[in-house]
Amino acid sequence: MFSSSLRTYRNAYTGLSRSTWLLSLIMLINRSGTMVVPFMTLYMRSLGYSVADAGLIFGVFGAGSFFGAFVGGKLTDKLGSYPVQLMALLGGGILFMVLGQVHSYKWIAIVTFALSFVNEAFRPANAAAIAQFSEEHNRTRSYSLNRLAINLGWAAGSALGGILAKIDYQLLFWVDGFTNISAALVLYFFLKPKPKTEKEIHPAQELPTVTRSAYQDKQFIFFILLTVLFASCFFQMFTNMPICMKEDLHFGEPFIGFLMAISGIIIALVEMVMVYKLENKGRDAIYIAIGCLLIGLGFILLNVPGLARSGAFGLILALTFGEILSMPFMNSYWTRRANRTNRGQYAALYTMAWSLAQTIGPAAGAELADKQGFPLLWWILGGVCVLTGYLFYRLLSFKR
Repeated sequence: MFSSSLRTYRNAYTGLSRSTWLLSLIMLINRSGTMVVPFMTLYMRSLGYSVADAGLIFGVFGAGSFFGAFVGGKLTDKLGSYPVQLMALLGGGILFMVLGQVHSYKWIAIVTFALSFVNEAFRPANAAAIAQFSEEHNRTRSYSLNRLAINLGWAAGSALGGILAKIDYQLLFWVDGFTNISAALVLYFFLKPKPKTEKEIHPAQELPTVTRSAYQDKQFIFFILLTVLFASCFFQMFTNMPICMKEDLHFGEPFIGFLMAISGIIIALVEMVMVYKLENKGRDAIYIAIGCLLIGLGFILLNVPGLARSGAFGLILALTFGEILSMPFMNSYWTRRANRTNRGQYAALYTMAWSLAQTIGPAAGAELADKQGFPLLWWILGGVCVLTGYLFYRLLSFKR
């Protein structure tokens, strides 16, 4: 039994290219400093701003991310993924450090917009690079490896961030900036741009594939709208949920950071093996739908009266397994509809969906929680996740 499990784990990680592993290492270094985002609302509260003020800053962050993703996708198709990733990592590192030095609301908003614009340009470039360095049969696993790096980094960053936030919130910005710059150095010294193939040098010799523009792909546009709904709910986990846990459930920052870390650890241990077992079976619509339902359940569990720490682990499990089932296969969907000529467009639109959600989701959620309380927010989010899961299933069940 043990040897069989060990063999399954080994098989889940084999067959991926060296460049895919390097891209994931870069992501791991970068995300190990992911401390500012989950604690930004608490940081804003420490400066004396309201929950609604903090939610608006997340809206500004999302707006910058939205435009940064669009520009990043355009630049990726024009310049290639390598220089865009390098510039975004270096610029983001510097701006994280600057953000920690400003305290007036106006300058926090301005620097936050600039930071998220530069930082988010990295994502479509990185997504396009993974598609470039992977094969069709292992592309879902390649993205899962990248998500594994994100979540390992998230686990380390959240756990350490909770400790650092207890000492001094300023430390979060310095560490986040340092890890961004460190990731850029690894990219520069160890991962060189992929040489163009003969087909890419002489594209006329390549057999035609799907050449539609991502912006004219109606089924994909509907997928993007559903992604915005889903992501608007998902982002509450890192913005309004920590505030609810601290102010309504009376959990401390270290325990909140520990819960975030647990989620990352579970994803690190489970996701690659689950994707290895589930990929290429033609059931992506089912996996995404179940994932949405689990995330909806996780939010609803926040309304359990007198939720104790043991109950908090239960809702983290629901949210985590919902994420594991939904997100890898959402990535698979857009990569299958793209090719090398429009990959930046598809990656940009998918990233922009998450950025738009980050703009409207936390701000709307914070406003609702401020006026009506957190319980109503969690009921609404649960219902939206269930509806979105059903619509994802209907959409992806039709092949085009």
